[in-house]
Amino acid sequence: MTPEITEQEIIVVPGNHQRTFADLNLPDELLQAVTEMGFEHPSPIQAEAIPPIFQGRDVIGQAQTGTGKTAAFGIPAVNLVDVTERHPQVLVLCPTRELAVQVAEEVRKLSKFKRGIRIEAIYGGDSIERQIKSLKAGVHIVIGTPGRVMDHMERRTLKLDNVRMMILDEADEMLDMGFREDIESILEDMPEDRQTILFSATMSKPIMTITQRFQKDPVLVKVVRNELTAQNIEQVFFEVKPKAKVEVMCRLIDMHNLNLLLVFCNQKKRVDEIVEDLQIRGYQAEGLHGDLRQAQRNNVMSKFRSGVTNILVATDVAARGIDVDNVDAVINFDIPLDEEYYVHRIGRTGRAGKSGKAFSLVGKDEKYRLREIQNYTKVRIEKGVIPSFEDIVGLRKARFIEQVKQTIETSADLNLYDDLLTALHHSGFTTEQIVSALVKRGMGIEKNEFSDQNLGHEDDRRERRDGSSRFGDRREGSGRFGDRDRGGRESSGRFGDRGGRDGGSRFGERGTRGESRFGDRDRTSRFGSRDDSRGEGRRFERDDNRAPREQEANMTRLFVSVGRRDFIRPGDIVGAIAGEANIPGNSIGHIDIFDKHTYVDVPRELANRVVDVMEGNTIKGKRVQIEVAR
Repeated sequence: MTPEITEQEIIVVPGNHQRTFADLNLPDELLQAVTEMGFEHPSPIQAEAIPPIFQGRDVIGQAQTGTGKTAAFGIPAVNLVDVTERHPQVLVLCPTRELAVQVAEEVRKLSKFKRGIRIEAIYGGDSIERQIKSLKAGVHIVIGTPGRVMDHMERRTLKLDNVRMMILDEADEMLDMGFREDIESILEDMPEDRQTILFSATMSKPIMTITQRFQKDPVLVKVVRNELTAQNIEQVFFEVKPKAKVEVMCRLIDMHNLNLLLVFCNQKKRVDEIVEDLQIRGYQAEGLHGDLRQAQRNNVMSKFRSGVTNILVATDVAARGIDVDNVDAVINFDIPLDEEYYVHRIGRTGRAGKSGKAFSLVGKDEKYRLREIQNYTKVRIEKGVIPSFEDIVGLRKARFIEQVKQTIETSADLNLYDDLLTALHHSGFTTEQIVSALVKRGMGIEKNEFSDQNLGHEDDRRERRDGSSRFGDRREGSGRFGDRDRGGRESSGRFGDRGGRDGGSRFGERGTRGESRFGDRDRTSRFGSRDDSRGEGRRFERDDNRAPREQEANMTRLFVSVGRRDFIRPGDIVGAIAGEANIPGNSIGHIDIFDKHTYVDVPRELANRVVDVMEGNTIKGKRVQIEVAR
């Protein structure tokens, strides 16, 4: 029996680490690399995880995004490589292509002064032929998503016989996305004497099962909760009418003079809508979600990193792995459905000891989720006051005056424009009119429908007395489970953006998506056994003569028009409903798959939402009909 992970546990207390990277006895080439990257003191997770990894121990790192975990495993990985051997020695698994690319970039920086080392990122959406060519040429560190790694293993273009270190990054996210079977297959195909490193934000039961089965006497390095929400991040929420969220966001951008900004929302469709609204208002904004092709994603991220675009609007999963320095603020346009996602979001600002801001725009139906986040993080989020239109006008006037003063004081060629004032006077305009018109053009601010309104919740009741529907705003974009219109069938949530696609169904074959969770691989072991795609033991039976099992309390049974003849498996049903309806996979109940149809239990309060968003969708390339079972 594999020993429990309680063999050795290190609790990391933020603020207690005064060590430098030189104190960790790094080789000269690694010390030179981290110094060039601007790092002197290791983060707590780095200070405690690197030494046991250097010693060859298996390690579990419990840490959130933004704590420096990439370098915590990247430094030992680079150190381990023997460049004289031209085969994979380190394999890193990541849940999404964005994170795989980000990790690869970070590891390349760490390996800059180690001559001869080769690193390759492999993921769906990128040319598999190019990847095969690179792997055949000889790669030392492979960083990839589980689906694409399995593809290369099946093609025999990636051999793991000589891998000495295996790293699972964001392990909980990979399990949530249904990659458990792939991960286990990959681990089983590796040498038993390898070193296994696992990083996860949570220590759930499925994670514990993985560690107990595949790690030997691991050291648990755990970051205590008070590092999850950094103290140098100002956290404020604003109670906002759903239809006024874009207006309030723009006022906050102006009020705080935000130069580099991340905006998070729960749905792909909402990303596009927000980007369009911001661009119309003159802001340099781009969107990032799972429907973009890889070339488009790379272009968006390149512009954001270079500052050409200063506002990036993204869904949670699409933003995985984004690590951009000097982000001034994070705005939660929608309150996330998962408390951990709030921590991931705000961790993208206030890095490396710098200060940052996290603003949350809270619709009336989102207040309970904000309370859950505060209970989870043990941090009180202060309520802010929405800047008024007059506040923004006054602020812009002050900045405009400062810009004019600076131009007058520093420009030597203002005489070139002396005749313009005379010319405008001859056209019949006064000096006051001319100045006002130039200021308006320079400031670019105009009154709109929100200028004289109170944008908080307190006006809702009065507006309903004036004749609007009680649920009028909800149709504009607010609902209990995020902002969407009634026809919003492109929702994206915790599971909605992984992988992306170039065309066809999100849940289609591997050739369509590039890295389907299950693809066409023969997984007959899943039939007649427990479906572990969501980390739970849900029974899947084959007997087509049976009656559907008894319905669980507080659940509604749905009829789905695909079944075993369509090669449907429980993981496909879970992935489709969780991704499109934007609900946690573990909230889905019993699944009974018959030859031509399937019954699935979902929470009663979510049933109508699931039916709405799944209308017209496809599962594994087949269009489905879904309705409440009779």
